[in-house]
Amino acid sequence: MMRQVLLFFLLTFTACLQVRGQTYSIIDKRAIGYYEEGESFLSRKQFGEAAGKFQDAYQRSKDFYEAYIRHAQTLLSTGRSGEALDVVGLAENRLAIKDSDLFRGRLAWLKGQVLVEMGHFEEALQAVEQSEPYLTEEFTDSEAYREKMQQFRMIEEGIRNPLSLNKEKLPAPLNRFQLQYFPVLTADGKRIFFTKRDGMSARDHEDIFFSNRDQGDWTEPEPISLSINTRYNEGTCTISADGRLLIFTSCDTPDSFGSCDLYLTERVNGTWQKPRNMGRNVNSRFWDSQPSLSADGGMLFFSSNRPEGQGGNDIWFSKRDGTGQWSPAENLGQPVNTAGDEVSPFVFFNNTVLFFASDGHKGFGKKDLFISRYSSRGFGPPENLGYPINDQKDQLALFITAQKDYAYYTENSYHQGKADSSFLYRFDFPEEIDLGENLVVTEGRVLNEQTGEPVEAVLSLVNLENDSTLYTFRSEGEAGTFTMIYPDKSFSGLYVEKQGYMPRIYNVDRDNLKNQKNLEIQLEPISSGNRFVFENVFFDFDDTQLKPASISSLKRLVAFLETHPAVSITIAGHTDNVGSDAYNLTLSTQRAVEVKEFLLESGIEESRIATRGMGSSAPLVPNETEENRAFNRRIEVIIR
Repeated sequence: MMRQVLLFFLLTFTACLQVRGQTYSIIDKRAIGYYEEGESFLSRKQFGEAAGKFQDAYQRSKDFYEAYIRHAQTLLSTGRSGEALDVVGLAENRLAIKDSDLFRGRLAWLKGQVLVEMGHFEEALQAVEQSEPYLTEEFTDSEAYREKMQQFRMIEEGIRNPLSLNKEKLPAPLNRFQLQYFPVLTADGKRIFFTKRDGMSARDHEDIFFSNRDQGDWTEPEPISLSINTRYNEGTCTISADGRLLIFTSCDTPDSFGSCDLYLTERVNGTWQKPRNMGRNVNSRFWDSQPSLSADGGMLFFSSNRPEGQGGNDIWFSKRDGTGQWSPAENLGQPVNTAGDEVSPFVFFNNTVLFFASDGHKGFGKKDLFISRYSSRGFGPPENLGYPINDQKDQLALFITAQKDYAYYTENSYHQGKADSSFLYRFDFPEEIDLGENLVVTEGRVLNEQTGEPVEAVLSLVNLENDSTLYTFRSEGEAGTFTMIYPDKSFSGLYVEKQGYMPRIYNVDRDNLKNQKNLEIQLEPISSGNRFVFENVFFDFDDTQLKPASISSLKRLVAFLETHPAVSITIAGHTDNVGSDAYNLTLSTQRAVEVKEFLLESGIEESRIATRGMGSSAPLVPNETEENRAFNRRIEVIIR
């Protein structure tokens, strides 16, 4: 797309050079004939033949400056910027002393474009400045000129105020292949996935490889799995924060809907399962690739060239519901998507910051990296990440660690304007770029309280104020391990649930769950006499009215009873020791009844619900502090 834009600009640029009636600055008919043959080749995209004819034209007539310009433009549009600069220099050396201001200005202007393509930004700005006194009003009024000047102003601002970066190529044994790209790391930063390809020919197919970080060093890269890598092309993957859900791209497979489709696989007991096509809700008859999962695996962003979008490649998204089904993909729309290409999306772990590459927004060169922040109105206007994150080359496939310390990316090496190798790099992520609120990482295991065996459970983080599930995670069956990454929000509940077990309910702040590394959650199988503290059911002091923040927990209790229709419960109310025993007994009974009333209104049969007031007779901790007294004011659920 960027090459097409550049070529369009060059074509319109030449139109400005030519006077009405196709007149030229020379009268040599043979030289003009060569030039017009070049234009004919160019219209058919035969760039090599066109370049040769333009060269013939100025070799025939050394003052045929239109031919120099056209030759340099053709070379530039095909990635041969060094040769283009030589042609511009040759033309400048042959400029006549008099009557050449028109071409002096336009050669300097073209020189600025070439130098930008080469990454020589300071020299490019000097060339553009030198061109200004000689450019005509007709030329400077053109839309193409104004757009280019916006780019030059961005470049000037960028190099005057650069970000401080320390770029480094990832060490051996990584970067051992000719091409490795699209790096993705697990939430703990201990495993890196990337796409590996041995060469640029059609027979060099793609596979997904990974490497582990062991005491600061990377292990030898190895294929991810024989069930994922096949004789087809597999690559550009994304993984959920808990490391259990992997989505990747596979191209030209027998069950695909288009050229490239997205596939999903889950790790069960340490083994990746057979991948399955994500279906028509996500995939199309066109190219669908470059996925990025939200931290909890509930939302998927990807790039597609399906025609319903804003332009070439656009960013699309799909949501996963509670049953694991993915919603029909939707175009992210403006202001993110443009008439150009938007690719390689990456949603940061807090789900509120989206990175992507684009040549449709104002940038430094080809595809630049941009950031868009989410608000109640959706994703906002993209911001260029600045220099030197972005430069004259394509920037793609950015991945930022949950700890916000490093950004991993791919850097290409070029030969004659074409990428012939690519390597994995990283840099210290600049503090100047705001990634939103800090992240909390909680790791641990879910175990059967009676046997100590691992349990594959669902862990849900809930905003108690508005009764919304913020994030959903799962513990892995083989070891019961889980990793939760979520924004540092206050007053949230954690629900750990598994059919056949008593739920475990926490208040994240009060129970001090944030940033724990070895949290052990024990689930008790459902059995008569078993009980659990019904956290996050709130009453004001000396009041029986349920607070709105209790609704989320109450709905969870309804769902528990609906899932286990044979279970009957006793709701036991407890108070602290403030007040008389008789008063506290009455208060605790009324609170238990209040919970029962909610269950009845939600459709639970009355015969399944009993209530009991315990007053202050069974404290969990001594009533010596206000914090302890708040802990003792609680509701318990007892299996009958």
